[in-house]
Amino acid sequence: MKTKITLFFILFGIFNNNLKAQSYSYTVFNEILFYDGYAAVVSDPVPQDVIRHSNDLYAKKLPESVLASFGDQVTVNVTIKAACDNYDRIGNVNLAFVPKGESTYNPSNVQRIEIGRYITPFMDKNVSPTEVPYTYTVDNLGKIFKDTAITSTYDIWVELELFGVPYAANTQIAGCAGRNDVFFGTLEFVSSGTLTQSNQTFLLPLSMKANFNNYQTGATDAIGTTTKTISFTLSEPIDNAKFYLITSNHGANSGGEEYVRRWHYVYFDGTQVLSYMPGGISCEPYRVYNTQANGIYGSSPQSFFWWVSWNNWCPGNSIPIREIPLGSLAAGTHTFMISVPDAQFASQQGNFPLSLYLQGDYVYPAGLEDVDNTDFKIYPNPATDFVIVESSEKIKSLQVLNMLGEKVDYTLIANRIDVSHLGAGVYFIQLELENGIKVNRKVLKK
Repeated sequence: MKTKITLFFILFGIFNNNLKAQSYSYTVFNEILFYDGYAAVVSDPVPQDVIRHSNDLYAKKLPESVLASFGDQVTVNVTIKAACDNYDRIGNVNLAFVPKGESTYNPSNVQRIEIGRYITPFMDKNVSPTEVPYTYTVDNLGKIFKDTAITSTYDIWVELELFGVPYAANTQIAGCAGRNDVFFGTLEFVSSGTLTQSNQTFLLPLSMKANFNNYQTGATDAIGTTTKTISFTLSEPIDNAKFYLITSNHGANSGGEEYVRRWHYVYFDGTQVLSYMPGGISCEPYRVYNTQANGIYGSSPQSFFWWVSWNNWCPGNSIPIREIPLGSLAAGTHTFMISVPDAQFASQQGNFPLSLYLQGDYVYPAGLEDVDNTDFKIYPNPATDFVIVESSEKIKSLQVLNMLGEKVDYTLIANRIDVSHLGAGVYFIQLELENGIKVNRKVLKK
């Protein structure tokens, strides 16, 4: 009997150790301090390997060893701690795809996606609790982190963003007079499970916190209507396609868009694929974090029906990430459209910041899908200065794309593609032959 019990504990220990081995956590930022978003960028030192792009935006590159440790279950944990801003502010977590090996970057010049958005509570740094947690389930990121075709072309940087203003707290919060620090931020990734990358990941950023309202040129399809259309072209089909959409309604004034719930309608290629009305939950669970008395809570609890009758979000809560499955998509031009027909934007104030990206699997990740009896070659691969295309069939069209689906400039002389100016990484050479055959080849540029 003793032997059986001992064996049980040995087996349990092995099983338990395996579970532990599959779990992984990595802290990107630990109580990083944000400053007045309207002020000049501060010169205070930052932690090692961290970049301060502005007082409200920090970034850090994910090491390759960290990327390799992710599994198929991914969680982002954010903790915001009070400093000298006692109002509700919008913040977010982003990924930036930066050309491999760069030591810094301009956020406006690289592809970025938003992977989480939150609203801070009305906090008094002198009253407990002084911090609020936010959690996001983002399992789809594991495929991005583990796709060597992406990570061989880009470094992946994590951004924590939070625009704060200390002016009210300078007079309303004890100890904040004359200060310009607003919040502390902590960000952690937690991952578990295993991930075998059988398909190459397609990723297309489409909108990054873009203005969405009915009174600004470019923020809507037509002034006076709250409708935004985003068109994109797929050069080849993709499977398991999904939109990842984040919107949140902001805009003060009595009766403004913060305080009136509106139906949102989402269309893909002209067909409605989602309708939603923000809010719909009680904010009472977040009352505990709203320790400054000038917020929306008042002195006594309110009913569920009172909250859901008007609120779009709760200070101290995360904004939903809306996942829209699309299935398999054909090559060609597609459209995403979102409409909020009842939005009014009192006195032309307010905004619904919109972030959107498309993720899926390449149907033909490894290269040539079907060339019938055509004699066809692309070499050398890997390439350094040029790629030669040989085909017994005349080439009708040709383009070169990077891993995010962006077309890159190239020079074609006879059958030689000059790639000497391209950075190291993975590229797709896509071409169509006169006989209608389409070819997609992955080429590594050294």
